Amino acid sequence: MTTPFRSPAGAATVFSTDQKIRVGSLNALRSSRTVFLGRNVFGGVHSLPPSSSSSSSSIQAVSTPATPETAKPTKRSKVEIIKEKSNFIRYPLNEELLTEAPNVNESAVQLIKFHGSYQQYNREERGGRSYSFMLRTKNPSGKVPNQLYLTMDDLADEFGIGTLRLTTRQTFQLHGVVKQNLKTVMSSIIKNMGSTLGACGDLNRNVLAPAAPYVKKDYLFAQETADNIASLLSPQSGFYYDMWVDGEQFMTAEPPEVVEARNDNSHGTNFVDSPEPIYGTQFLPRKFKIAVTVPTDNSVDLLTNDIGVVVVSDENGEPQGFNIYVGGGMGRTHRMESTFARIAEPLGYVPKDDILYAVKAIVVTQREHGRRDDRKYSRMKYLISSWGIEKFRDVVEQYYGKTFEASRDLPEWEFKSYLGWHEQGDGAWFCGLHVDSGRVGGNMKKTLREVIEKYKLDVRITPNQNIVLCDIKSEWKQPITTVLAQAGLLQPEFVDPLNQTAMACPAFPLCPLAITEAERGIPSILKRVRAMFEKVGLEYDESVVVRVTGCPNGCARPYMAEVGLVGDGPNSYQVWLGGTPNQTQIARAFMDKVKIQDLEKVFEPLFYNWKLGRQAKESFGEFTTRMGFEKLKELINTYEGSPPQ
Repeated sequence: MTTPFRSPAGAATVFSTDQKIRVGSLNALRSSRTVFLGRNVFGGVHSLPPSSSSSSSSIQAVSTPATPETAKPTKRSKVEIIKEKSNFIRYPLNEELLTEAPNVNESAVQLIKFHGSYQQYNREERGGRSYSFMLRTKNPSGKVPNQLYLTMDDLADEFGIGTLRLTTRQTFQLHGVVKQNLKTVMSSIIKNMGSTLGACGDLNRNVLAPAAPYVKKDYLFAQETADNIASLLSPQSGFYYDMWVDGEQFMTAEPPEVVEARNDNSHGTNFVDSPEPIYGTQFLPRKFKIAVTVPTDNSVDLLTNDIGVVVVSDENGEPQGFNIYVGGGMGRTHRMESTFARIAEPLGYVPKDDILYAVKAIVVTQREHGRRDDRKYSRMKYLISSWGIEKFRDVVEQYYGKTFEASRDLPEWEFKSYLGWHEQGDGAWFCGLHVDSGRVGGNMKKTLREVIEKYKLDVRITPNQNIVLCDIKSEWKQPITTVLAQAGLLQPEFVDPLNQTAMACPAFPLCPLAITEAERGIPSILKRVRAMFEKVGLEYDESVVVRVTGCPNGCARPYMAEVGLVGDGPNSYQVWLGGTPNQTQIARAFMDKVKIQDLEKVFEPLFYNWKLGRQAKESFGEFTTRMGFEKLKELINTYEGSPPQ
């Protein structure tokens, strides 16, 4: 059957790929004017401020831009100029790293993101800024070899703040590295089977795939595809290795199909004779996110990505091709309705041998037509919202060289956490462990290190900030379970269901964008939600998806949660309601400026009425959507307390 994606109003929307609006052909590598007024995937109309240029809404991402003398210069953001002058992401970062200063200048701050790092300072310290750098690794499918895990564990103690953080994109974040130690830390990661290249910056970020190490054809194919897409879109100009290992290359051999797809220029996708055949000097307008999965498994939050890829298999379980979804993205800005969170919509189906060419065509479309004048509107979701999916598909097909087939029917999605013990299918087991907000530290960190080192285990990081221990022999299960439990790493039956699905971004004290608490605040919030459940008579095994972020950028994907708390002031949150447990419906803003101490006033009446008035198997998110916000506010205002349970 066709999988429905529900709008905020609750009506099922099925996107058709049967009809197409043909537009005039575009010359390869030429920008076309974009009028940013379009209907989004939810059915609402978003009007975006037009580009300030009267001639074009984006610049050509070329190695040596050639603009006719009579052409009016296109307005560009400051970051675009920094990229153009950087000699492929080198200058002035290479000079700034050599100075005695504890920080780097503004241009270098932008460039070091491409190398996988953000400059930060502790916002709670007074009397001057204490600068440090956060490093983020690149781990397609969340795969972490044993050697790399042990290296990251050591680096956290020697050069970081003593903790590792598992991210919502299946990577590590290492906080607190000072500038003078950057090269040591970076080179150690590179030399121990790791990388931070492209973990941040205006290019393809880490490619997600289910973390479960199942020995199943579709899972293995999804993970292989994620690896290949990551390789295809990895920078080629060598700036990363020049900076951190003096030009020494530590790249593994690429599959020939990746090299072939990258070099193919049959449809004008590449920059000829450029060190960056796909990216050029300008790379992409903004960050770009891709996830790959198999039917039913939405552990990757598929629809929040710029591109979502789903393996389609035949009746014998043999992978045949992929459904592709486009246009997801979480970031937005408070009080700017022209910015918005958006879920991806179906683009079409491609045979399995074409996936790299199709992904490349989508990336090139965004490269050529995404806005480069105002970074608030530079994600691909705004391009698709302005053009509409039909025009977007038409332009992508010109770079792809083929027509997309109609999307294949898929079963309903489920969120899969992979917590607890599971058979891999090859005689070994894997064990998924819940880690609150992905923060590995203290005795937990020490014990994980001991187990991973003793049994020589590879690990995987999940998109829900948890960790999976792989390739465990049956006779190791009991001793591993016992030692992990002693360190607080419990089996899922002993972890509150609220905690199992909750997520939070780091926020204070190091994130420069944080408005209020997230990671440090969510433990208390979840305890208060559990207390409200008990007060109104909800059972322990009942749960809601709670996600908390310190700002509207949405790193913990709060706009897909049943209860999303988005920082909008000191100790206050914008409340979002209406997401679903399987992450297929986007939430909507319900209330602004709700103080942290007033959460019970808002949520206790809602939880009580959910218990009383829900339909069979109706989740809290589905209940809030069905009731409508006006009715929910009425329930809050007239609530007199629940009777004693």
